[in-house]
Parts: sequence; C-alpha cells; structure tokens
Amino acid sequence: MSNDVPNPVAEGKPAAIVGTGADAASGRAAGRPYPVVPLYGVPFAKMDMRQTVEYLVRAVESRRTHRVVTGNPIMVMAGLRDPSFHRVLATADLVVPDGAGIVWAARRVGDPLPERVAGYDLMHELLREGAARGWKAYLLGAAQDVVETAAANLARQYPGIHIVGWRNGYFSDAEDEQVVEDIRRCAPDLLFVARSLAKQEPWLAKYRDRLGVPVMMGVGGSFDVVAGKLKRAPVSFRRLGLEWLYRLLQEPRRIGRMTVLPVFALKVLRDGKNALWPIDTV
Repeated sequence: MSNDVPNPVAEGKPAAIVGTGADAASGRAAGRPYPVVPLYGVPFAKMDMRQTVEYLVRAVESRRTHRVVTGNPIMVMAGLRDPSFHRVLATADLVVPDGAGIVWAARRVGDPLPERVAGYDLMHELLREGAARGWKAYLLGAAQDVVETAAANLARQYPGIHIVGWRNGYFSDAEDEQVVEDIRRCAPDLLFVARSLAKQEPWLAKYRDRLGVPVMMGVGGSFDVVAGKLKRAPVSFRRLGLEWLYRLLQEPRRIGRMTVLPVFALKVLRDGKNALWPIDTV
C-alpha cells in the first residue's frame, strides 16, 4: 500500500467537504450534542475523560445506543484511503482521541482537544462506573484463552459488574448472525470489541442498530493487556506520547502499520488548518 494519501480536492471530492478552521464547530450541525474537532472529517469529541465518562453514563441510563470509536492516526489515514472506512468513522456516535498523535494534530492546526482519552483507560472507567451500578458487560474479540482470562480478571477487579458473555474475535461473516443474537440475548450495557482494524469498527457500524447496546466500543489490543499477555506502557512513556513505541518494542511485527505515523505527522504539518473538514455523514 502506498504511503501517499489522496488529496480530496484533486481526486474530485466535493469542495464543500474540504473545510478550514472556520468549520470546527460543524459537529454540532451534524447532530452531536458536544463540540468536536473535525480532523480530516473525523469528529473527535472535545471532552476530557471525566466529561466523556459522564456522557456515556447518561447514554447507558437513557438506554440510547452509542457506537464509540477510539480514534488514532492509523484509523484517520485508513479513512483517507478508503471512503467506506471514513464513513464508519464519521458516522460514529462518539469518537474519542485515543492516540497522542491526534491530540498533537488538533493543537497543531489551532483547534486543541482537552486531553487524550485513551481507550484502555476509558474501558476501565466505564467498568468502574458499571460496577457501582450493577451494569452488564460483554467481551468480544482476541483469542479464546485471552478473552476468557480477561473476563475473569475484570470480574475480580470490578466485582459489581456482571460479565454476561464473552467469545473470541475469530469468526467468519457467516457466523455474524449467531454472534449478534448471542449479544442481544445477553442484553449488556457495555460491549467491548477487540478485533483487527479492518473488522472492528466496520462490524460495529454494520450491526449497531441490531445490537442495540447503550455503549459499544472497539478496544483494540486491550484484552491482551488485561489478560497479562502484553504489558501496558509505563506512565513515563504515556506522558511523552510514546505508548505506540512501547507497544512496538513488545510486538515488532507491528512496524509496518507504525510507518503510517510519520506520514500522518507530515500531512498535518503540510495541511495546517486545511486538515479541518466539515463532518460528512451522508
């Protein structure tokens, strides 16, 4: 795959989709009850961790279905290459800035985000809130031994939460109906999905309405960390925005996808405020 990211104007994308900093509040016009930074048309929520958790607690209490994306530069770049994936990101009910590169980019283009909202931490905050409220959670993804261990560890860590179901993420499209029906039968308040980039977000987008879970969120490799298969980056790495480097040191095979990060940074530096697009949800 080439590292050259398409220019939306040069490739015939309607000019109305390509915005400037003046369009930064367009997330509200797209029906969101919170301000966003529309970085390349992906609506990153301008909420810190506390505000994000409070927002999602209200979503569970009101039984409103929310599909949450923990967005990072790799996802944004994938969306720039693939319009269908971009739509998956743009139409999410909530996109949080999981990657330190997203926080840097928003600041660089003059529309800063309050802070990084790491998906791993958000998952734990929601489980903590759920434990106090007797919520139900379902874990979907990773290898079977990993998800089983993760479920057991989370049940011990948050004794008030009810882990009502779990299964691995290695299932075919033909098995989708079975998986969806199992989740519907368990009726969780929280659904955490840990699958590959190509399967995680598109799968949740496809079955969002059928699943009807108040908060459903892709969590990438979080189950591996919860299960003890991988270690989370030390606080010093996280504070420096180098959690990606620590992950790479543990999993050198990820180096191919990590090469996207400098490409993203260079694109932001080149585009400046032109990196802010209106939200296209059509």
